[in-house]
Amino acid sequence: MKEIRHIGILTGGGDCPGLNAVIRAISKTAINYGVEVIGFIDGFKGLVENRYIQLDLRAVSGISHTGGTILGTSNRDNPFQFFTISEGTPQHSDESDRAVANMEHLGLDGLVVIGGDGSLNIADRFAEKGVPIVGVPKTIDNDLSATDVTFGFNTAVNTASEALDRLHTTAESHHRVMVLEVMGRYAGWIALHAGISGGADVILIPEIPYNMDAVISKITQRYRQGKNFSIIVVAEGAIPEDGEMVIRNLVATSHDPIRLGGIGQKVAEDIGNRLQNIEVRVTVLGHLQRGGSPIPYDRILSTRYGVAAVDAFMAGQFGTMVSLRGDMIAAVPIKEAIKEIRRVKPESDLVRAARAVGISFGDKY
Repeated sequence: MKEIRHIGILTGGGDCPGLNAVIRAISKTAINYGVEVIGFIDGFKGLVENRYIQLDLRAVSGISHTGGTILGTSNRDNPFQFFTISEGTPQHSDESDRAVANMEHLGLDGLVVIGGDGSLNIADRFAEKGVPIVGVPKTIDNDLSATDVTFGFNTAVNTASEALDRLHTTAESHHRVMVLEVMGRYAGWIALHAGISGGADVILIPEIPYNMDAVISKITQRYRQGKNFSIIVVAEGAIPEDGEMVIRNLVATSHDPIRLGGIGQKVAEDIGNRLQNIEVRVTVLGHLQRGGSPIPYDRILSTRYGVAAVDAFMAGQFGTMVSLRGDMIAAVPIKEAIKEIRRVKPESDLVRAARAVGISFGDKY
Protein backbone atom coordinates (compact mmCIF):
# COMPACT_ATOMS: atom_id res chain seq x y z
CA MET A 1 0.00 0.00 0.00
CA LYS A 2 1.20 3.49 -0.83
CA GLU A 3 2.56 5.41 2.14
CA ILE A 4 0.14 8.11 3.36
CA ARG A 5 1.90 11.49 3.54
CA HIS A 6 -0.70 14.12 2.58
CA ILE A 7 -4.48 14.14 3.04
CA GLY A 8 -7.21 16.67 2.41
CA ILE A 9 -10.41 17.22 4.35
CA LEU A 10 -13.62 19.11 3.66
CA THR A 11 -16.92 19.79 5.39
CA GLY A 12 -19.96 19.44 3.12
CA GLY A 13 -23.66 20.06 3.48
CA GLY A 14 -25.30 22.07 6.24
CA ASP A 15 -23.27 23.34 9.17
CA CYS A 16 -23.43 21.32 12.36
CA PRO A 17 -22.13 21.60 15.93
CA GLY A 18 -18.95 19.55 16.24
CA LEU A 19 -17.44 20.13 12.81
CA ASN A 20 -14.48 22.06 14.19
CA ALA A 21 -13.82 19.36 16.78
CA VAL A 22 -13.57 16.80 13.94
CA ILE A 23 -11.26 19.06 11.94
CA ARG A 24 -9.04 19.48 14.99
CA ALA A 25 -8.95 15.76 15.77
CA ILE A 26 -8.14 14.77 12.17
CA SER A 27 -5.39 17.35 11.89
CA LYS A 28 -3.71 16.60 15.21
CA THR A 29 -3.91 12.83 14.75
CA ALA A 30 -2.56 13.03 11.20
CA ILE A 31 0.31 15.26 12.30
CA ASN A 32 1.16 12.68 14.97
CA TYR A 33 1.44 10.16 12.13
CA GLY A 34 3.71 12.55 10.23
CA VAL A 35 0.98 13.33 7.70
CA GLU A 36 0.34 16.84 6.38
CA VAL A 37 -3.25 18.04 6.16
CA ILE A 38 -4.95 20.65 4.02
CA GLY A 39 -8.57 21.75 4.29
CA PHE A 40 -10.62 22.70 1.25
CA ILE A 41 -12.63 25.89 1.62
CA ASP A 42 -16.43 25.78 1.27
CA GLY A 43 -16.78 22.05 0.84
CA PHE A 44 -16.72 20.48 -2.60
CA LYS A 45 -16.74 23.94 -4.17
CA GLY A 46 -13.24 24.51 -2.83
CA LEU A 47 -12.17 21.11 -4.13
CA VAL A 48 -13.28 22.04 -7.65
CA GLU A 49 -11.83 25.56 -7.48
CA ASN A 50 -8.63 24.43 -5.72
CA ARG A 51 -9.07 26.70 -2.72
CA TYR A 52 -7.55 25.38 0.49
CA ILE A 53 -5.59 26.19 3.65
CA GLN A 54 -2.87 24.35 5.53
CA LEU A 55 -4.17 22.74 8.70
CA ASP A 56 -1.22 22.77 11.08
CA LEU A 57 -1.34 22.77 14.87
CA ARG A 58 -1.71 26.54 15.03
CA ALA A 59 -4.65 26.52 12.60
CA VAL A 60 -6.69 24.05 14.66
CA SER A 61 -5.73 25.25 18.13
CA GLY A 62 -8.66 26.00 20.44
CA ILE A 63 -11.49 25.30 17.98
CA SER A 64 -13.13 22.17 19.39
CA HIS A 65 -15.65 24.13 21.46
CA THR A 66 -16.67 26.50 18.66
CA GLY A 67 -19.67 26.11 16.39
CA GLY A 68 -19.71 26.16 12.60
CA THR A 69 -16.67 25.17 10.56
CA ILE A 70 -13.44 27.08 10.04
CA LEU A 71 -13.36 25.67 6.50
CA GLY A 72 -16.79 26.90 5.47
CA THR A 73 -19.30 24.62 3.79
CA SER A 74 -21.80 24.41 0.96
CA ASN A 75 -24.81 22.19 0.36
CA ARG A 76 -25.24 22.89 -3.34
CA ASP A 77 -21.86 22.41 -5.04
CA ASN A 78 -21.85 18.82 -6.24
CA PRO A 79 -18.74 18.40 -8.46
CA PHE A 80 -20.65 15.91 -10.62
CA GLN A 81 -23.34 18.56 -11.28
CA PHE A 82 -21.42 21.73 -10.58
CA PHE A 83 -23.51 24.89 -10.74
CA THR A 84 -22.19 27.94 -12.55
CA ILE A 85 -23.63 30.96 -14.31
CA SER A 86 -22.27 31.66 -17.77
CA GLU A 87 -23.29 34.92 -19.42
CA GLY A 88 -26.27 35.12 -17.13
CA THR A 89 -27.42 31.56 -17.86
CA PRO A 90 -27.41 28.96 -15.03
CA GLN A 91 -25.82 25.66 -16.04
CA HIS A 92 -24.51 22.43 -14.53
CA SER A 93 -21.42 20.53 -15.60
CA ASP A 94 -19.41 17.52 -14.42
CA GLU A 95 -16.27 18.93 -12.81
CA SER A 96 -15.30 15.76 -10.94
CA ASP A 97 -12.23 15.13 -13.12
CA ARG A 98 -11.11 18.68 -12.39
CA ALA A 99 -11.47 17.98 -8.68
CA VAL A 100 -9.45 14.77 -8.97
CA ALA A 101 -6.76 16.59 -10.94
CA ASN A 102 -6.54 19.21 -8.18
CA MET A 103 -5.99 16.48 -5.58
CA GLU A 104 -3.32 14.84 -7.74
CA HIS A 105 -1.58 18.19 -8.34
CA LEU A 106 -1.48 18.78 -4.58
CA GLY A 107 -0.02 15.32 -4.04
CA LEU A 108 -2.88 14.19 -1.83
CA ASP A 109 -3.06 10.55 -0.85
CA GLY A 110 -6.75 10.76 -0.08
CA LEU A 111 -9.66 12.81 1.18
CA VAL A 112 -11.73 12.85 4.37
CA VAL A 113 -15.30 13.95 3.69
CA ILE A 114 -17.26 15.14 6.72
CA GLY A 115 -20.93 15.24 5.81
CA GLY A 116 -24.40 13.78 5.74
CA ASP A 117 -26.08 11.59 3.14
CA GLY A 118 -25.68 14.09 0.29
CA SER A 119 -21.97 14.69 0.87
CA LEU A 120 -21.30 11.00 1.45
CA ASN A 121 -23.10 10.09 -1.78
CA ILE A 122 -20.68 12.43 -3.56
CA ALA A 123 -17.78 10.90 -1.62
CA ASP A 124 -18.85 7.45 -2.75
CA ARG A 125 -18.80 8.55 -6.38
CA PHE A 126 -15.24 9.83 -5.94
CA ALA A 127 -14.32 6.48 -4.37
CA GLU A 128 -15.66 4.80 -7.51
CA LYS A 129 -13.29 7.02 -9.50
CA GLY A 130 -10.38 5.60 -7.52
CA VAL A 131 -9.95 8.37 -4.93
CA PRO A 132 -9.04 7.03 -1.45
CA ILE A 133 -11.95 8.26 0.67
CA VAL A 134 -12.91 8.06 4.34
CA GLY A 135 -16.20 9.56 5.50
CA VAL A 136 -17.27 11.03 8.83
CA PRO A 137 -21.03 11.04 9.59
CA LYS A 138 -22.35 14.54 10.24
CA THR A 139 -25.97 15.60 10.50
CA ILE A 140 -28.24 16.98 13.19
CA ASP A 141 -30.99 14.80 11.67
CA ASN A 142 -29.34 11.54 12.88
CA ASP A 143 -30.69 9.84 9.74
CA LEU A 144 -27.57 8.07 8.43
CA SER A 145 -27.63 4.29 8.33
CA ALA A 146 -24.79 2.19 9.72
CA THR A 147 -24.15 4.41 12.74
CA ASP A 148 -25.98 4.71 16.03
CA VAL A 149 -25.44 8.46 16.37
CA THR A 150 -24.19 11.27 14.16
CA PHE A 151 -22.37 14.13 15.81
CA GLY A 152 -24.39 17.34 16.08
CA PHE A 153 -27.63 15.49 16.80
CA ASN A 154 -27.43 15.67 20.56
CA THR A 155 -26.60 19.38 20.49
CA ALA A 156 -29.66 19.99 18.31
CA VAL A 157 -31.80 17.98 20.73
CA ASN A 158 -30.39 20.01 23.61
CA THR A 159 -31.30 23.26 21.85
CA ALA A 160 -34.83 22.06 21.11
CA SER A 161 -35.27 20.81 24.69
CA GLU A 162 -34.24 24.18 26.10
CA ALA A 163 -36.74 25.86 23.80
CA LEU A 164 -39.49 23.57 25.09
CA ASP A 165 -38.57 24.40 28.69
CA ARG A 166 -39.13 28.08 27.90
CA LEU A 167 -42.31 27.48 25.92
CA HIS A 168 -43.68 25.42 28.80
CA THR A 169 -43.65 28.37 31.18
CA THR A 170 -45.38 30.78 28.83
CA ALA A 171 -47.88 28.15 27.68
CA GLU A 172 -48.91 27.45 31.25
CA SER A 173 -49.04 31.15 32.14
CA HIS A 174 -51.29 32.08 29.21
CA HIS A 175 -53.24 28.79 28.95
CA ARG A 176 -52.17 28.29 25.35
CA VAL A 177 -51.33 25.48 22.99
CA MET A 178 -47.70 25.92 21.93
CA VAL A 179 -46.49 24.28 18.72
CA LEU A 180 -42.74 23.91 18.19
CA GLU A 181 -41.52 22.96 14.71
CA VAL A 182 -38.10 21.32 14.62
CA MET A 183 -35.79 20.08 11.87
CA GLY A 184 -35.12 16.49 10.84
CA ARG A 185 -36.24 16.28 7.21
CA TYR A 186 -37.69 12.81 6.67
CA ALA A 187 -36.75 11.41 10.09
CA GLY A 188 -38.32 12.29 13.44
CA TRP A 189 -35.33 11.78 15.73
CA ILE A 190 -34.99 15.39 16.92
CA ALA A 191 -38.72 15.76 17.52
CA LEU A 192 -38.91 12.43 19.37
CA HIS A 193 -35.92 12.98 21.66
CA ALA A 194 -36.64 16.66 22.33
CA GLY A 195 -40.34 15.99 22.83
CA ILE A 196 -39.69 13.34 25.48
CA SER A 197 -37.02 15.36 27.29
CA GLY A 198 -39.05 18.59 27.06
CA GLY A 199 -42.31 17.15 28.34
CA ALA A 200 -44.34 17.45 25.16
CA ASP A 201 -47.94 16.26 25.13
CA VAL A 202 -48.02 15.53 21.39
CA ILE A 203 -45.14 14.59 19.09
CA LEU A 204 -45.74 14.47 15.34
CA ILE A 205 -43.09 12.71 13.24
CA PRO A 206 -42.86 11.59 9.59
CA GLU A 207 -42.84 7.90 10.53
CA ILE A 208 -46.29 8.04 12.15
CA PRO A 209 -48.84 9.93 10.01
CA TYR A 210 -51.07 11.94 12.31
CA ASN A 211 -54.83 12.37 12.51
CA MET A 212 -56.05 15.79 13.63
CA ASP A 213 -58.96 14.19 15.49
CA ALA A 214 -56.44 12.39 17.70
CA VAL A 215 -54.49 15.61 18.30
CA ILE A 216 -57.66 17.49 19.26
CA SER A 217 -58.70 14.61 21.50
CA LYS A 218 -55.42 14.83 23.41
CA ILE A 219 -55.74 18.59 23.92
CA THR A 220 -59.37 18.44 25.07
CA GLN A 221 -58.58 15.51 27.36
CA ARG A 222 -55.94 17.63 29.08
CA TYR A 223 -58.40 20.50 29.53
CA ARG A 224 -60.93 18.15 31.11
CA GLN A 225 -58.19 17.08 33.53
CA GLY A 226 -57.62 20.71 34.50
CA LYS A 227 -54.46 21.07 32.40
CA ASN A 228 -55.20 24.26 30.50
CA PHE A 229 -52.20 24.22 28.19
CA SER A 230 -50.53 21.79 25.78
CA ILE A 231 -47.13 21.43 24.15
CA ILE A 232 -46.87 19.99 20.63
CA VAL A 233 -43.58 19.17 18.91
CA VAL A 234 -43.77 18.82 15.12
CA ALA A 235 -40.99 17.47 12.93
CA GLU A 236 -40.71 19.48 9.71
CA GLY A 237 -41.42 16.34 7.70
CA ALA A 238 -44.52 15.29 9.64
CA ILE A 239 -47.38 14.09 7.44
CA PRO A 240 -51.13 14.10 8.10
CA GLU A 241 -53.05 10.96 7.23
CA ASP A 242 -54.10 11.13 3.58
CA GLY A 243 -51.95 14.26 3.24
CA GLU A 244 -48.52 15.39 2.11
CA MET A 245 -45.45 17.04 3.57
CA VAL A 246 -45.59 20.82 3.67
CA ILE A 247 -43.01 22.38 1.34
CA ARG A 248 -42.07 26.04 1.28
CA ASN A 249 -42.39 28.01 -1.92
CA LEU A 250 -38.86 28.55 -3.15
CA VAL A 251 -37.57 31.60 -4.95
CA ALA A 252 -36.24 31.07 -8.44
CA THR A 253 -32.62 31.48 -7.29
CA SER A 254 -32.84 28.76 -4.63
CA HIS A 255 -30.68 25.68 -5.15
CA ASP A 256 -32.57 23.51 -2.66
CA PRO A 257 -34.35 20.64 -4.43
CA ILE A 258 -36.97 20.50 -1.65
CA ARG A 259 -37.16 22.77 1.36
CA LEU A 260 -39.46 21.54 4.08
CA GLY A 261 -41.16 23.89 6.49
CA GLY A 262 -44.57 25.21 7.40
CA ILE A 263 -46.09 22.13 8.99
CA GLY A 264 -46.05 23.81 12.41
CA GLN A 265 -48.19 26.65 11.10
CA LYS A 266 -50.59 24.20 9.46
CA VAL A 267 -51.00 22.23 12.68
CA ALA A 268 -51.55 25.45 14.64
CA GLU A 269 -54.17 26.68 12.15
CA ASP A 270 -55.98 23.34 12.16
CA ILE A 271 -56.11 23.33 15.96
CA GLY A 272 -57.27 26.97 16.05
CA ASN A 273 -60.06 26.25 13.57
CA ARG A 274 -61.27 23.29 15.62
CA LEU A 275 -60.83 24.81 19.11
CA GLN A 276 -61.66 28.47 18.63
CA ASN A 277 -61.74 29.22 22.36
CA ILE A 278 -58.07 28.23 22.77
CA GLU A 279 -55.13 30.39 21.76
CA VAL A 280 -52.50 28.62 19.67
CA ARG A 281 -48.98 29.90 19.02
CA VAL A 282 -46.27 28.42 16.83
CA THR A 283 -42.48 28.67 17.09
CA VAL A 284 -40.18 27.51 14.28
CA LEU A 285 -36.77 26.72 15.75
CA GLY A 286 -35.08 26.55 12.34
CA HIS A 287 -31.36 27.14 12.07
CA LEU A 288 -30.96 27.76 15.80
CA GLN A 289 -30.66 23.97 15.97
CA ARG A 290 -27.58 24.02 13.74
CA GLY A 291 -25.76 26.88 15.39
CA GLY A 292 -23.78 27.45 18.55
CA SER A 293 -21.21 25.45 20.42
CA PRO A 294 -21.48 21.65 20.55
CA ILE A 295 -22.38 20.13 23.90
CA PRO A 296 -19.68 17.98 25.56
CA TYR A 297 -21.13 14.74 24.16
CA ASP A 298 -20.72 15.97 20.59
CA ARG A 299 -17.25 17.38 21.23
CA ILE A 300 -16.15 13.98 22.48
CA LEU A 301 -17.89 12.03 19.71
CA SER A 302 -16.47 14.37 17.06
CA THR A 303 -12.98 13.90 18.46
CA ARG A 304 -13.38 10.12 18.42
CA TYR A 305 -14.64 10.22 14.84
CA GLY A 306 -11.73 12.41 13.72
CA VAL A 307 -9.14 10.12 15.28
CA ALA A 308 -10.85 7.03 13.84
CA ALA A 309 -10.95 8.59 10.35
CA VAL A 310 -7.17 9.02 10.31
CA ASP A 311 -6.64 5.55 11.75
CA ALA A 312 -8.81 4.15 8.93
CA PHE A 313 -6.69 6.02 6.38
CA MET A 314 -3.46 4.70 7.78
CA ALA A 315 -4.90 1.16 7.75
CA GLY A 316 -5.90 1.51 4.09
CA GLN A 317 -9.63 1.24 4.84
CA PHE A 318 -10.75 3.37 1.93
CA GLY A 319 -14.32 3.77 0.74
CA THR A 320 -15.49 3.61 4.34
CA MET A 321 -17.22 5.78 6.91
CA VAL A 322 -16.34 5.77 10.59
CA SER A 323 -19.34 4.61 12.58
CA LEU A 324 -20.41 4.44 16.22
CA ARG A 325 -21.92 1.08 17.13
CA GLY A 326 -22.54 0.63 20.81
CA ASP A 327 -19.41 1.92 22.54
CA MET A 328 -17.08 1.15 19.66
CA ILE A 329 -16.14 3.07 16.53
CA ALA A 330 -15.47 1.04 13.39
CA ALA A 331 -15.11 1.64 9.66
CA VAL A 332 -18.10 0.54 7.55
CA PRO A 333 -18.59 0.78 3.78
CA ILE A 334 -19.91 4.19 2.72
CA LYS A 335 -22.46 2.40 0.54
CA GLU A 336 -23.92 0.81 3.67
CA ALA A 337 -24.28 4.24 5.28
CA ILE A 338 -26.08 5.85 2.33
CA LYS A 339 -28.27 2.99 1.13
CA GLU A 340 -31.32 4.20 3.08
CA ILE A 341 -32.48 6.84 5.52
CA ARG A 342 -32.33 5.80 9.16
CA ARG A 343 -35.81 6.50 10.47
CA VAL A 344 -37.66 6.13 13.75
CA LYS A 345 -39.33 2.75 14.10
CA PRO A 346 -42.93 3.23 15.29
CA GLU A 347 -42.65 0.05 17.36
CA SER A 348 -39.34 1.01 19.00
CA ASP A 349 -38.78 1.07 22.75
CA LEU A 350 -38.40 4.86 22.65
CA VAL A 351 -41.80 5.37 21.04
CA ARG A 352 -43.31 2.84 23.42
CA ALA A 353 -41.82 4.67 26.40
CA ALA A 354 -43.26 7.96 25.15
CA ARG A 355 -46.71 6.44 24.79
CA ALA A 356 -46.42 4.91 28.27
CA VAL A 357 -46.03 8.36 29.85
CA GLY A 358 -49.03 9.73 27.98
CA ILE A 359 -47.49 11.32 24.90
CA SER A 360 -49.68 11.20 21.82
CA PHE A 361 -48.29 10.73 18.32
CA GLY A 362 -51.49 11.97 16.73
CA ASP A 363 -52.55 8.48 15.75
CA LYS A 364 -55.43 6.33 16.97
CA TYR A 365 -53.13 4.03 18.88
